[in-house]
Amino acid sequence: MKLGMLTRWREGLSTLAPVAVLGALICCALPIVLVALGAGSVVASLVSTAPWLVTLSRYKEWVFLVAGGLLAADYWILYRSRSEACQPGGVCHISHPFGRWMRRVFWGSCALFAAALFAAYLLLPVSMFFGY
Repeated sequence: MKLGMLTRWREGLSTLAPVAVLGALICCALPIVLVALGAGSVVASLVSTAPWLVTLSRYKEWVFLVAGGLLAADYWILYRSRSEACQPGGVCHISHPFGRWMRRVFWGSCALFAAALFAAYLLLPVSMFFGY
């Protein structure tokens, strides 16, 4: 692969991970949080507006697995493979503004992924443990 094509491929994969995390958040965590807050009618209108969310939420294990895999690949791209094909002054260089922005987006996506994982799998058992 040429260096420019490899850089574009890496940038494309780096932008795909936050999109997958937002998909996991919308399909699987947001409805649970809204119902826990007493906004079940919002969930009903959301499902009637976007019925594909029901199908997506049936496969939430796969959604979280794909989002986690993309975050792991994004980590490898941002931190591990940077020295392999990065020239000083290039987009992937540590001092480039785009690289700093992508690292911030990556860590924000990781925080959203952790929150969605907690809401989708641990919110109900924790609330039942505390008697809510």
